[in-house]
Amino acid sequence: MNLLVNATGLKKSFGETHAVDGVSLQIPPGEIYGLVGSDGAGKTTTMRLLVGALKPDYGSIEVCGYDVLKETEDARSQIGYLSQRFSMYEDLTVLENIRFFAEVRGLSSSEWLPRSMEILEFVGLDKFKDRRAGQLSGGMKQKLGLASALVTRPRLLLLDEPTTGVDPVTRQDFWQLVIKLVATPLTPTPLPEGKRQGAREEGVSVIISSPYMDEASRCHRVGFMKNGQIIAEDTPSNLRARLNGRVLELRGSPLDTLRHVAHADVDVEDVQAFGDRLHIRVGEGKSKAVLKRLKAEIKQAGGRVDELRSVPPVLEDVFIALSDHEYVGASPTLERNES
Repeated sequence: MNLLVNATGLKKSFGETHAVDGVSLQIPPGEIYGLVGSDGAGKTTTMRLLVGALKPDYGSIEVCGYDVLKETEDARSQIGYLSQRFSMYEDLTVLENIRFFAEVRGLSSSEWLPRSMEILEFVGLDKFKDRRAGQLSGGMKQKLGLASALVTRPRLLLLDEPTTGVDPVTRQDFWQLVIKLVATPLTPTPLPEGKRQGAREEGVSVIISSPYMDEASRCHRVGFMKNGQIIAEDTPSNLRARLNGRVLELRGSPLDTLRHVAHADVDVEDVQAFGDRLHIRVGEGKSKAVLKRLKAEIKQAGGRVDELRSVPPVLEDVFIALSDHEYVGASPTLERNES
C-alpha cells in the first residue's frame, strides 16, 4: 500500500521532557486521521516533526515519498499546515494573505491567482477577498487559514486543533470543508517526471488534532496520545467496541446520591456525569448483575431512578476508561481531556 505519511519511531525531547517518545504513523491517501490527547500529550510536537519545523532526535519521516530530514523543502511542498493560532497578517486583505503565502512557496501570479479564487470559492470566502483579515469573524479567520494552507494544493493537510475556541456551528462548517476536501480534492500540483510513485497516488490525507470527541468520531482512524506516545489507535467504531456491554446510563435524583451508590457497587469501575445523567462503566460481563441490584441500592439510599439501561459506548467513554490507568482491550492509559 502506498502511504502519504510513513513515520517510524519518532522521538523528541526538550531537556528532561520526552515530548514525543516512539511515535509511528502510517497514513494512506484519502484518510482523515485524528490525534487526541490532553495538553502536553505531544500532538503539536508530532505535527511540527512531520512538517519539518523540528528535527527529531531519533526516527524517520517520509511524506509523499520524500525524506523530510533530507528533502525537507520537497516534502514541505506536499504539505499544508494550519497551526493552533491565527497566523495571518491582519492588515492585509484575504486575497493579499493568500498571495503572500503562495509567493513564499514560489508560485507565480499566473499560478496563484486562479488557484486562490478556486480555493476561496471552495471555503466560501470568495465574496470577502478584499476584506482585511483583522475584520473577519473567528469562523472566517479559520477558513482563511485553511485557504492559505491549500493554496499549493497539498497532498497532506496538517490541522493542529483548528476548531478550538469556535462555536459549534463554525466547527460543523469547518468539518464539512475537510470532509469535502478529502472526498473531492483540489487538483494536486504535478510532480516532476520520474518522482516517487507513492507521491503520485491520488487523494488528500488530513491529520487533525482535536480535544473534541465528536470530531474524533468523524475521523477514519483515531490515535490517543499520552506522554508522547500513541497508546491506542483504531477506527472510532473499533475503539467503541472495546467497551461494548460495559456502559450503563442512569437518570434520576439526587445526582450526588446516585453517583455515590453506583461508585460503591463492587462491579462498577467508574461513574462519570454526562449532562443530566451518569455513565457507569462496569466490569466485563457484569452489566446484568449491576442492572439487577443498582435500583434497589439507590432506593435504599433515598434516591430515585428514572431510567437505568445499557447503552452503546461513545468515544468519550473509551477516552475516560483509558485515563483510569487500566487497559481497554490492548490499550494502556491516557489522561482525560476536560474540554
